[in-house]
Amino acid sequence: MRKPDPFLTALICAVLLATVLPCKGNATLILEYVTDACIMVMFFMQGIKLERRAILDNMRNWKLQGLVLACTFLLFPLLGVTLHALAPNLLDSTIWLGVLFLCCLPSTVQSSIALTSLANGNVAASICAATLSNIAGIFITPVLVSIVLHTKGVWSAQAIVAIAVQLLLPFVAGQLFQPILHKWAHRNKKIISITDRSSILLVVYTAFSHAVVEGIWSKIDFQSIVVLAAIDVGLLLLVLMITLLLGKAAGFLPRDEISLILCGSKKSLASGVPMANVLFPASIAGFIILPLILYHQIQLFLCTLIARYYHTKHSSDA
Repeated sequence: MRKPDPFLTALICAVLLATVLPCKGNATLILEYVTDACIMVMFFMQGIKLERRAILDNMRNWKLQGLVLACTFLLFPLLGVTLHALAPNLLDSTIWLGVLFLCCLPSTVQSSIALTSLANGNVAASICAATLSNIAGIFITPVLVSIVLHTKGVWSAQAIVAIAVQLLLPFVAGQLFQPILHKWAHRNKKIISITDRSSILLVVYTAFSHAVVEGIWSKIDFQSIVVLAAIDVGLLLLVLMITLLLGKAAGFLPRDEISLILCGSKKSLASGVPMANVLFPASIAGFIILPLILYHQIQLFLCTLIARYYHTKHSSDA
């Protein structure tokens, strides 16, 4: 039996720690500054690691890249709005906001690339698609959140600047320093991975500390968690099925089809948590990211099974 993913276990522990020992008072303010710095370092490292040539070369595959962006920023919001319209009373209104926020987020980078590689898909195309999705998400996500959630003040110059400073500028800086630091980053992949994951855990702990202080667990019972998990699973399965059909209809080669499925169905925890902290008041940010935390674990589990299926199929066909 395979051991649980250490990061997923740590993610659950961060939520439990925030529940039992939430950060309060002046310590919260200090922790927020630390988490902002950690997120900036994480995206700086992303900029160092991602090869510009792979991104530029695969931008020519406009059909694949366009479909990934369409699934990420059109299909997901449409499905989220439809599910909410069909069953608005299934969840607390704030948790529904979290589900809709999840639908507006960009795709993941690291897991999309890793799983595409495992599935013998088009890794270079996945690198390009995931990177474009995250860069576009800095500008598109606040607009979508404003439209889909009917949240005033989200689509503002201040919000865009705050997200750009925290996510885009460090990424661009990493790209600029890539010729100097790329070899160092390649030699220290494990250290960078630990830094990335620690940053996410710290942000999750901070956000959930706010939510616990605001009484999240008195407003959400076990039944609501089960319903939320079912909605996340249903949303993911719908997108997986639609991306598979789109890949077939577009006549993609198996490698490109894999890239579409595994990039078009993902949502980024690394981008989503800091965006939630910028776009929403601290009092509800923990509520907002709860659907994303659950979805993150579900997508890794199901997409890993899919990647293994494609890997086995490719091995047997070879």
